[in-house]
Amino acid sequence: MANGQPPEKQFVRFTRLNRTLHACMIVSFLSLALTGLTLKFSYTAWAAMLSHMLGGFETAGYIHRFAALVMFTTFAAHLKDLYRMKKEKGSWRALILGPNTMVPMRKDWKEFVATMKWFVGLGARPQYGRWTYWEKFDYFAVFWGIAIIGSTGLTLWFPVFFTHFLPGWAINVATIIHSDEALLATGFIFTVHFFNTHLRPEKFPMDTTIFTGRMALAELKRDKPLEYEELVRSGKLEAGLAEVHPPIVMKTIRAFAWTALGLGFCIVIWIIYAMLFAYQ
Repeated sequence: MANGQPPEKQFVRFTRLNRTLHACMIVSFLSLALTGLTLKFSYTAWAAMLSHMLGGFETAGYIHRFAALVMFTTFAAHLKDLYRMKKEKGSWRALILGPNTMVPMRKDWKEFVATMKWFVGLGARPQYGRWTYWEKFDYFAVFWGIAIIGSTGLTLWFPVFFTHFLPGWAINVATIIHSDEALLATGFIFTVHFFNTHLRPEKFPMDTTIFTGRMALAELKRDKPLEYEELVRSGKLEAGLAEVHPPIVMKTIRAFAWTALGLGFCIVIWIIYAMLFAYQ
C-alpha cells in the first residue's frame, strides 16, 4: 500500500501456462547455449573453464541432450495449447487470421515502416495492438530453430539411425548447420531479443511482464494502445485485472530474470572474444 491506498490492479496478459513454458524455454536455451558453446569454442580458456565447472565435456554433452528434451517437450506443450485455442476459436482459420493472430500480416509491415520513420523523427510512434511485428518475429524464430537446429541435433544424437536413409556426408552437413544456426540463434536472442524486451528506454532495465504475466494499466495504455482501446470498448478490461504479486514473489522473479540476463550477456561477450581473438 502507498499512502493508505491499495495497490493498483494489473492486467493479466499471459496465463500461468504461458509463463511456465517461457521459463522452461529460458532454462533449456541457456543450458543448450552454455554446453554447446563449450564444445564449439573448446580451444578457448573460458570454454575449458566452463566445461570443467559443468563436470567435463562429456557431462556437458549429457546436459545438452537433456536440455534439448526439455525444449522439445516445451514446444510440444505449446502446440497442444494451440490446438486447445483452435477449439475455443472454432477453426484454424479463426485462430490464424483473427484480430490477435501471431501470423505476420500486412499491418505488421506497415507498423515496421512506421516504426523506422519514428526512429528518425519522420513520423509518430505507431499505435501497436496485441502483438508487435518484432514479437511475431521472435515467436516464429522458435519454430525455425526447432525445425533446423532440432532436426540436425537429433541427426547428430542418433547418427546410426539416420544414416540408414541418409548418406554419410549428411552427418557432416548436419554438424555445420547445427553449430552455425545455434550460434546465430544464441547471438540473436542475447542481443536483439534482449534489447526488444528489456533494454528499450521504456522497459530498461527489465520487462517482467512475461514472468509475472501482468502489466500495469498505464504501461498497457502506452505500449499497446490499440489493445487497451479494444479491451475498454469490449468491456473485457475489468475482467482481466488481478492483484499485484506480493513482494517476495517479485523478488524471486527478478532474481531469476537477472540471472538469465547476466548469463546471456556473458555468453555474448565470450562469443565476441572467441570470434575476434581466438577463432580457429
